[in-house]
Amino acid sequence: MQLTEEEEAWARGESGPAVAMATRILAEMGRILGADRLIPVTSAHIDGCLYHGDSGVHFAERLVAGGGQVRVPTTLNVGALNLLKPESGLMPPHQREMARRLMAAYVAMGCRQTWTCAPYQVGHRPGLGEDIAWAESNAVVFANSVLGARTNRYGDFLDICAALTGRAPHYGLHIERNRRATVLIKTNSLSEALKRSSVFFPVLGAWLGRAVGSEIAAIEGLPPDTSEDALKALGAAAASTGAVALFHAIGVTPEAPTREAAFGGEEPGRVVELTGEIVREALGTLSTTTWGERLDVIALGSPHYSLPEVLRFEAAREGRRFALPVTICTNRFVRDVLERQGKLAEMEAAGVEFITDTCVVVTPILPPTGGVLMTDSGKFAHYTPPNTGYSVAYGSVSECVESGVAGRIVRSEETWR
Repeated sequence: MQLTEEEEAWARGESGPAVAMATRILAEMGRILGADRLIPVTSAHIDGCLYHGDSGVHFAERLVAGGGQVRVPTTLNVGALNLLKPESGLMPPHQREMARRLMAAYVAMGCRQTWTCAPYQVGHRPGLGEDIAWAESNAVVFANSVLGARTNRYGDFLDICAALTGRAPHYGLHIERNRRATVLIKTNSLSEALKRSSVFFPVLGAWLGRAVGSEIAAIEGLPPDTSEDALKALGAAAASTGAVALFHAIGVTPEAPTREAAFGGEEPGRVVELTGEIVREALGTLSTTTWGERLDVIALGSPHYSLPEVLRFEAAREGRRFALPVTICTNRFVRDVLERQGKLAEMEAAGVEFITDTCVVVTPILPPTGGVLMTDSGKFAHYTPPNTGYSVAYGSVSECVESGVAGRIVRSEETWR
């Protein structure tokens, strides 16, 4: 690990205590990871603003006290509080206060108050080939795969160190040769109707994470016009069930216009033919409850729902009211648009609760009684049982809407046929 003269001066404290501590942390982590140097980054996304304990608060406040200010455009992931509706949380008083202090500390360092796990959908979109330092697993895999930017899966606290210095260790996915695919996933035997259905992509992602772990897969046979929301759902699920930080979709994502480009001219290390049987088995892993059981709540929006996703949900509702609680997690931009259009009040009157700045699986919002939660999110499906104590049922948007109206789980087999 070789630091430049400027970086050595930072480490000595010539730019203040916060930059000194951040530089020393990055240098030591870089050495451990086998990096030869630090490289400039153009942006950061911070996951450390989510409260996991008092030590994280003290760390952030120490950076603030040391004069820490971010050097690159920096967005904030979800926190533990819905700042627009703080009464919606069920945290004990001490934890609530510490969560508030943590969020305030990151704002004090110059981070943008985006409070979303999908910063790429609120204007934070680095370009192809840009080196960045992002945390939050779905944001990392989206930035690498869909935008073609370059970041590793940076964890809490390392993310803000990168933002304060504008530097990151030179290793992993910052290096071009490490971005080549090694596993080919063929989807040619699956129906085009299935591959154009939004319900398919979380299932594909959940299977992919378990199948490849941290390897880089190239997926062949997806429609060329596959939407960003579909790729978002795929990556989020794959980053939850596995350690996926980058995938290529041949003919869809920017670094994989062809199979040859995805593999850097090499042959795949292994090839997996995705069959209907494999997909159906993967679908089964996303539910921990039988379809005949009761239903207590619908929870959508992990990653945060985009505006098109909210509007698709609203179109499926067809003006009906819900018989049980329905929660949609989204960002402030989407909420503001819905409010200006008059749709927010209309949907709330129908029984929808909008959660901004956080989500139901990272902070206690749901009643602690437990029960059955239904979702269209592969990430929610993976994290709901351990994080909330609720059983989970996975379904399409339309199945979630119909179940919410009926007050019981409603499932259609048509898509999966």
